[in-house]
Amino acid sequence: MTLSPARLPVGARDVRRLTLTLYGYSFLDEFVLLYPVYALLFADTGLSVWQMSSLFVLWSATGVLLEVPSGAWADAVSRRLLLWLGPLLGAAGFALWVLVPSYWAFAAGFVLWGARGALGSGALEALVYEELERLGAADRYARVMGRAHAAGQVATTAAMTVAGPVFAVYGYPAVGAASVLACLLTAAVATRFPEHRAAAPGSEHWAATLRSGLAEARRDRSVRGALLLVPAVAAVFGALDEYTPLLARDTGVPDVAVPYLLVLVWGGVTAGSLLAGPAERLGRNGVAAVLSVSALALAVGATAGTPAGFALVAVAFGGFQLATVLADVRLQQRIEGTGRATLTSVAGLGTELATIAVYGTYAVLASTGGHGTAFALFAVPYLVTALVLYRRRG
Repeated sequence: MTLSPARLPVGARDVRRLTLTLYGYSFLDEFVLLYPVYALLFADTGLSVWQMSSLFVLWSATGVLLEVPSGAWADAVSRRLLLWLGPLLGAAGFALWVLVPSYWAFAAGFVLWGARGALGSGALEALVYEELERLGAADRYARVMGRAHAAGQVATTAAMTVAGPVFAVYGYPAVGAASVLACLLTAAVATRFPEHRAAAPGSEHWAATLRSGLAEARRDRSVRGALLLVPAVAAVFGALDEYTPLLARDTGVPDVAVPYLLVLVWGGVTAGSLLAGPAERLGRNGVAAVLSVSALALAVGATAGTPAGFALVAVAFGGFQLATVLADVRLQQRIEGTGRATLTSVAGLGTELATIAVYGTYAVLASTGGHGTAFALFAVPYLVTALVLYRRRG
């Protein structure tokens, strides 16, 4: 017999409220119709691959500058505040893209989007983990966050499915308006997050929080290792995602069919998220095997040059997503101090720095060898990470 929400025990009701809010937030945050077509918008506006890569670098550079300070701010003041403020910045950026499409409007939009990402990075994971811990349910974190990622990826898939016909009939203005609306709804849902922690605002407390978080990373080797693993598994495929529409276009399909190929890839990513709970106990060798198989699938699928090759790219992205969630779980389990959002943001900073390197390298590789070759060569860092994990298995 299933208890109705009103008859659930108090702790269970609180967990339910937290998880439902998280899943709704994650879904709306990714239900952005611009995602599968904004690279096409840039190309149709006349931007070169180098100009696109410079925009992606600007996006990541904004995250680099704001990532750790925003994490310390979240620890010092309110994580919920940052979670509803960020989507409003994203809405402003998307509006700029479709109202005045130009290189500088795209650049301003990416700065706003980068700030939006920095505000949420670290704050969301810290809020969810500590609320679950308060309720005695910290052991559910991997499963809950895996499902939250899956909700976001289902939203991405749904957005890609809807974007095709909407784009075909109404063009960029319609997908832009829908994207702005999704951001506004995300901000509204964020105000429903529970947060039970004493905030102590002020610049001195912010600085003390930052110092405390960084000190924990310096003195605890396991925390440092977990911090390094996050960018090692998250950066490359997160950057490659921005170029998947161009890889899809190179298969010869019409532009209106590009979102449907991306649906296949995001189906794989969703599966990777849902597997996070059952795969939580994978050791180093298990994660190394996941990364190795995924790297090989990426290389073969990307160089196939056919729509069918995207099935292997989907397998690869699913494996990388699984490893990313497990890396976050490992990090949260090792943090013991009060600077949880700060340290999670430090991992995000490492990811952003690595991502910038990927964008710059991708521009060189794609300009000389094409998108398929660039994707295949970026399988190498994952093989190196897998080798490091295997050698450190003891």
